[in-house]
Amino acid sequence: MSNSTTGAVDAHRSYSALAGPAIMLLGMFMFSLNDAMGKWLVASYGLGQVILIRSIAALLILAPFLWRAGLKPIIEAERPMMQAARVMFSTLEVFCFYYAVMYLPLADVMTYWLAAPIYVAAASPLLLGEKVGWRRWTAIAIGFVGVIITLEPSGAMFTLPAVISIVGTLAFAFMLLSGRSLRGTPDKTLVFFQLLGAGLAGLVFAPFDWSPVTSAGDFGLLCLLGVVAMGAHILVNRALKISDAATVAPLQYTLLLWAIIFGWLFFGDVPRATMLLGAALIVGSGMFIFFREQQLKKRDAVLPSVPE
Repeated sequence: MSNSTTGAVDAHRSYSALAGPAIMLLGMFMFSLNDAMGKWLVASYGLGQVILIRSIAALLILAPFLWRAGLKPIIEAERPMMQAARVMFSTLEVFCFYYAVMYLPLADVMTYWLAAPIYVAAASPLLLGEKVGWRRWTAIAIGFVGVIITLEPSGAMFTLPAVISIVGTLAFAFMLLSGRSLRGTPDKTLVFFQLLGAGLAGLVFAPFDWSPVTSAGDFGLLCLLGVVAMGAHILVNRALKISDAATVAPLQYTLLLWAIIFGWLFFGDVPRATMLLGAALIVGSGMFIFFREQQLKKRDAVLPSVPE
């Protein structure tokens, strides 16, 4: 290999090592900003209304990418029933999330949502036939303990917002599971169906709780909500393309940090000790499950029969 080729390879590796994490961190910041904006807006406008306008704005941003790819990936998308199931779960998830943040601190809701990978790991043996060994089962159990601690066990632990949060994070987990079964579907197609489903559901519910948008600033924020969400999706997908998942995927947990910061700055939410403890258990177990899965993938590539 020539010196020029070696230099080009080294430069590409350096770019991936720096740009991937930076883009992922920016994507997580934008997702967190989207969540904070959503919490602010659903305090004044109907849930269906916010989701409808958010979806339309995001679809407008996505449209040029879809135009370039053509309609074939959408029309000929694999496994239509699984696509429909994923849309159902994603729509339920987004409604539950915005309902939950109306009543709960942003950091609490984000803690529940970060437990979704733990639910995925727990359900994958039954639904996907994947093998889970005692190490990951232990991490799953610890993650569930973290969820219970965050709920603050008491007679009032199952308030409606808390129940909606659990339903939402379960829907998010099943959305992730269905996504594993649709690996052949382009990301843009998955996002299109996801936004279309949420937009149609918002169109159904918006007339029942519509509040007139009286200021240009509020209308701009409602549209910006979809733009920010779409931008976050694009950044995360870009980060995963230029860096390996083991490097950038753990950075998703910065969502919790931003949720705590935005919750305190914009809504005066002070994190509870039980939330911080539960979040630590959830994040720790989620990180262990992720890195254990990465380790097993590398082992299976060399020795497929190595037991966990």
